[in-house]
Amino acid sequence: MTPHLERLIDQGCGREPADIVLKGGQFFDLVTGELVASDIAISGDRIVGTCGTYQGVREIDIAGQTVVPGFIDTHLHIESSLVTPHEFDRCVLPHGVTTAICDPHEIANVLGTEGIQYFLDSADATIMDIRVQLSSCVPAAAHLETSGADLPIERLLPFRDHPKVIGLAEFMNFPGVVHKDPVCLAKLEAFQGGHIDGHAPLLRGLELNAYLAAGIRTDHECTSPEEALEKIRKGMHILLREGSVSKDLHALMPLLTERLSPFLALCTDDRNPLDIAEEGHLDHMIREAIACGADPLAVYRAASISAARAFRLMDRGLVAPGWRADLVIVDSLETCRPLQVISGGRTVDEALFATRASVAPVGLDSVKAGQVHAAAFAVPSSEGDVPVIGVLPGKIITEHRRYRLPSNGNQTGVDLDHDIIKVAVIERHGKNGNHANGFVQGFGLKRGAIASTVGHDSHNICVVGVSEDDMAMAANRLGEIGGGFVVVDKGQFTAEIALPIAGLMSLEPYEAVRDTLKDLRQAAFALGATLHEPFLQLAFLPLPVIPHLKISDKGMVDVDRFALIG
Repeated sequence: MTPHLERLIDQGCGREPADIVLKGGQFFDLVTGELVASDIAISGDRIVGTCGTYQGVREIDIAGQTVVPGFIDTHLHIESSLVTPHEFDRCVLPHGVTTAICDPHEIANVLGTEGIQYFLDSADATIMDIRVQLSSCVPAAAHLETSGADLPIERLLPFRDHPKVIGLAEFMNFPGVVHKDPVCLAKLEAFQGGHIDGHAPLLRGLELNAYLAAGIRTDHECTSPEEALEKIRKGMHILLREGSVSKDLHALMPLLTERLSPFLALCTDDRNPLDIAEEGHLDHMIREAIACGADPLAVYRAASISAARAFRLMDRGLVAPGWRADLVIVDSLETCRPLQVISGGRTVDEALFATRASVAPVGLDSVKAGQVHAAAFAVPSSEGDVPVIGVLPGKIITEHRRYRLPSNGNQTGVDLDHDIIKVAVIERHGKNGNHANGFVQGFGLKRGAIASTVGHDSHNICVVGVSEDDMAMAANRLGEIGGGFVVVDKGQFTAEIALPIAGLMSLEPYEAVRDTLKDLRQAAFALGATLHEPFLQLAFLPLPVIPHLKISDKGMVDVDRFALIG
């Protein structure tokens, strides 16, 4: 027997003081649903004692407080927080998220394997346990858009056995699975027996059966209880999502019951530091669900033990001896206000964060688009109606609408009375210089332009605006600052944030990013923007694997047909 194991046993039975003892509080038993008054003894990174009285080298008084297992975010893209993994760690761990299962899909689309290695190096250094799923669809749809990288199975295999890798990330190309695309099948074959994450919005019936037959087990894209229940019946674990744009928690609330909770988990997918600061992270989801009437036992199970089991993390998710000491001390189950967080047996504070090794940034020269002029945003006039992307607030699904738009000479113009403005995507990886124009409805802009290098999934430059001059200024500014978000109003830059790491992440602390996002949001509102998160909503306009109408650097995309229009 190793000395370490002997020490765990001795501390567990009280022969010697535990490293840490939480005294005077209670813990939430996710097996019985009871609140149990008890000390909690911790040795190293492991819980060694509950339901008893312990002495500790360090004793922490938690009288009147409740201990719950650390929360697990089962699907997210850290890049969408706009900060580095190290800053995400500082930002989110104090909210009780002790495990984050990330897909570095965004940086992988820009930098390929260099981006994945950056995330693995970061995950080795963070206090939070960051687990990585290998990006399965880079590019997501090569015939529909231009990506910065290509990751066939041969480039993923060297990472498969890394200790931080869980499996294959969200398989977005569900038509490729159903129709047996050879590239898709090669990736699925390599991960049979491991975890394969799903991404199948609105997929039902026999095609869903075919998708699941390939070994895919989770999905975070459900938007209705009926869709989610069919997937649960067919063996999927459903990840309830509440991000900054995609907000599905309320729609799926009827499923959040004690009976179904073993088949549910929570995720954020994409959430920025401003929303985290104003509302919270998974703690916000927990509060919201309970306030809306969900059973606390079902909610906390979904936030921890059910999530852990879905992703084969069998060492965490309960407050029990032998389990990983990822713990959140809250004031009450209903308010879920984290008072203290313990990650792997370590109390979380700034001193702990200061012990992390640094990781050098990558992709600082990823924006390679040439200068554009206002004339490049002109759209030739059309005799009939034209396709218009219909934005649905709080959804990444968009509608395929058609309108007859006004003409100005031989050009098609915007229609502010119907909230229809221009949208453009410009290839920024230095591959072909593609530029496509179209129209979008639902942003509310009355003048100016906003632009971004965050444009899922290939992260080309995406611009929406009323003025072609302002659109050109905004797009060109992104090249000057190495990527980010820009707002232009009547020829003036009114707000911007630089995201020089692959055009996706800031070099600044999350507090600075949070404050700058406030300025950006206000500048967008000054143009008339009506969406709560106009920049993140903008980022999903070029996503050609989410129904129904999108735009890429190659043109307007009919996602239902998985084909370019015209």
